[in-house]
Amino acid sequence: MKIPYLMVDAFSTAPGTGNRAGIVLDARGLDEQQLRQLAARLEASESVFVTGWEGNTFSVRFFTPAREIEFAGHAAIALAVTLAEQGRLERGQRDLFLRTQSDNVPVRLEEAEEGRLRAVMREPAPRFRNAPPWATIVKVIDALGANERYLHRGLPLGIAFSGLWSFFLPFIAPGLVDQLEPDMNSLADLCDPLGVETVHAYAPMGPRAYYARDFAPALGIPEDPVTGTANGALAALLARAGVVPRREGSAEIKVYQGHHLGVPGIVHVRVEYTVSGKPYAVYVGGTAVLAHSGWIEVE
Repeated sequence: MKIPYLMVDAFSTAPGTGNRAGIVLDARGLDEQQLRQLAARLEASESVFVTGWEGNTFSVRFFTPAREIEFAGHAAIALAVTLAEQGRLERGQRDLFLRTQSDNVPVRLEEAEEGRLRAVMREPAPRFRNAPPWATIVKVIDALGANERYLHRGLPLGIAFSGLWSFFLPFIAPGLVDQLEPDMNSLADLCDPLGVETVHAYAPMGPRAYYARDFAPALGIPEDPVTGTANGALAALLARAGVVPRREGSAEIKVYQGHHLGVPGIVHVRVEYTVSGKPYAVYVGGTAVLAHSGWIEVE
C-alpha cells in the first residue's frame, strides 16, 4: 500500500532550514506498527500522522524514527500550516485543535511576513522537577564534552516539561554551546535515570534572545535541529526564575537554533503568568514551508 506524505520545514521560510517534519495527512486505518514503519522510513526527526478529524479538530500521533512520543512541537507547527495551505480547513478558519493522546492543543494561524502563515500553539502546561544532584549534573556536562567552569551561574539549570521532559544546562556564551561534542551513548544512558527525553544546552544572546542546541539520543535523534517543545519549556523555566523581562503578565523570547547543523531556525515563545507570578501557559510560534512530497510504501 502506498501512502502520500509531505516533508515540511518548521520554524523556517526557506526549504532546507529549520526542522523537517514528516506529515501524513490521512493515516486513518493504519495500525501502530505501520505508523512506526512509516516514521522510520521518512527519517525525519519527528513525524506526525493525522488519524482522524471532525470539523477543525484533528486527531494526531507523533513518532520519532525510534518510537512514539507524546508531542512534537515543530511537527505540530508544520502540520497546522500545512492543513491551512492544503485546504483542509474551512475557508477563513484560523483556529484548530490537535488532539494528542494526552491533550487537546489549540493552534491559531496568523499572518506573518511576506504573506506567510505563522502557527502559534499553546503547548501542554509547563511542569517542573528539582534539578538532580551535582554529581549527576557533572556527568551530563562531561557527556556533552564540556567543563563545569563554562556554566552560566545566573541562569536556571533544571528539568522542565512543555510536551516533553528536558534537562536544561545554561552556558556562558553561544560559542561554547557550538563547541559541544557529546558522547551520545553516555548521554542516552543518563537520560533514562533523569526521566528526560532531551538535554538542552543554551546560552544568552540578550535579555530576550537565546541560542540553543538540543540532544535527544534517547529518542534516536542525536541532535534535533530546531525544537518547539524544549524551547517552550526553556521559556517557562526562564520565566519561573524571573530572568526574562515581563510585560503585562507575559514574557517573550526568541530562541535561535539549528545554526550548528547548517539549518538555522527561529522559535518565538510567549509565557503567560498567573496573578501570583507563576508561569501557566506557553505559546510557541513559527512559520513552515513545504520541502517536498511523495508516496511511500507501507506493509
